[in-house]
Amino acid sequence: MIDTLPPLLAEALSARGYDSLTPVQNAVLEAEAENRDLIVSAQTGSGKTVAFGLAMAPQLLGENGSLPFIREPLALVIAPTRELALQVSRELAWLYEKAGARIATCVGGMDPSRERRTLAQGAHIVVGTPGRLRDHLERGALDLGALRVAVLDEADEMLDMGFREDLEEILDATPDERRSLLFSATMPKPIVALAKRYQKDALRISTVGENRGHGDISYQAVAIAPSDIENAVVNILRLHEAESAMLFCATRESVRRLHASLIERGFAAVALSGEHSQNERNQAMQALRDRRARVCVATDVAARGIDLPTLSLVIHVELPRDAETLQHRSGRTGRAGKKGIAVLLVPYPRRKRVESMLRGAKIAADWIEAPTPADIHQADRERLVAALTKPVELDEEDRALAALVMQRLPAEDIAAALVKAHRARMPAPEELLDKGPAPASTGPRPGFEDTVWFRMDVGRRHNADPRWILPLLCRRGHLTKSEIGAIRIAANETLVEIPRAVASRFSAAVKRTAKAGAQDEDGISIELVAGSPRETARQNRRAGPPPKRHKARPAFERGPKKAKRF
Repeated sequence: MIDTLPPLLAEALSARGYDSLTPVQNAVLEAEAENRDLIVSAQTGSGKTVAFGLAMAPQLLGENGSLPFIREPLALVIAPTRELALQVSRELAWLYEKAGARIATCVGGMDPSRERRTLAQGAHIVVGTPGRLRDHLERGALDLGALRVAVLDEADEMLDMGFREDLEEILDATPDERRSLLFSATMPKPIVALAKRYQKDALRISTVGENRGHGDISYQAVAIAPSDIENAVVNILRLHEAESAMLFCATRESVRRLHASLIERGFAAVALSGEHSQNERNQAMQALRDRRARVCVATDVAARGIDLPTLSLVIHVELPRDAETLQHRSGRTGRAGKKGIAVLLVPYPRRKRVESMLRGAKIAADWIEAPTPADIHQADRERLVAALTKPVELDEEDRALAALVMQRLPAEDIAAALVKAHRARMPAPEELLDKGPAPASTGPRPGFEDTVWFRMDVGRRHNADPRWILPLLCRRGHLTKSEIGAIRIAANETLVEIPRAVASRFSAAVKRTAKAGAQDEDGISIELVAGSPRETARQNRRAGPPPKRHKARPAFERGPKKAKRF
């Protein structure tokens, strides 16, 4: 198929190492797609940018295969975010470089006056975000009267982000005879309605298979206590030691907090969210490309359009709101035929919701245990042996220095020092609070011969579960898990066993950490009770049913709150 392309584009593809085209690139070049409006449904990372770059070539190139001199743009590409627009601009720049294309990029966060000067000088292709393009259009800096082709990239995401009015105003300013190419990973009803209004006899092209989860991505789900999530992130990063990893959070605050925590632990990490300026975002991306940073913590919107060839690990630190977001997030890895891993960290109360989302998305995820320090140490040993035994080129100075060291130390000490130096560069793994139920035993545990009991005002009816109650007690009561005994859950309450020696300290801590009126775990009441659980149950039967709870249900019972998008 490359042989049938215009010579200048074929040369550009060959120079970039293209031996063949991807399925979506072949599909837009078929005879039935020639000069027609297209609705293309393709996975993230399938080569969509080059696909629409090739598809619009007939509208741009003259008979000699080059672009004519013109001030008004011939092609317009609209993308949802700055990063994606800049990525598209870079791709089209090398594809049309030999044809002499002038490309203008118009995105938020950049100097608008400089963009207007670039538009005034003339551009064959304009790439931009909806808000900035609309601003230039209303100010008269952008003239779409001669436009021959319009491309909407990631159209589903643009509508989801609230850009419908911007898109409609931009498309209404284009000629009726222009060609429209609509690219989207998913095809919800709003996309179909938009296509029906602005396209004529559009050809539907889909290269999305039945497995929406992307065949080159391995999905893993880890059920974990909510308070263990940050430690689980550390252990997953350390287990895989990926060349590049992306961590998704729901809000700016979550990005800020997790990024600071990873930096403190010694990870080379950068952050991307709506609060960062364009210059800061550019610096963060350059650090990832230069491999000065290996971890990127980002919100959904900030990560749109990021294309890192070395990205092999995606961690959903906070759960995606739906299957489409899960797909877009995970699609940052497993690109261009490379394998990737997407890990979902699932708080215990949310497991059923995540299982339902995965079934709806037709994604087969493996439910695994969170990595332990022992797992990480074993992986470190294997990586370390492989690294130290890998053949390397040595010069005479290297050998002379090695001989000098061997004169002063035995070989075993030199090897041990080298191992220690390698390990010192690695952040330490974290111990997780929850490791599942302890094995059954007879008699009280050592240190639990004399205990008292505390009552929590949540029970089975409020989704109480030892897997999140144990970390909650440790956090609220300032205890370790070894200082907490039996946890007995009833319908409306939970009884917890605490050694008498630490009971006063525990009681004082839970009072200090309680927040009146809180709708989350900090609003749960924890109070000392008299007697054993058996005596308490006997007293409850005599007193009748417990009073009805009038307080608002805690957040973990109500289900996940939709985070504000940034």
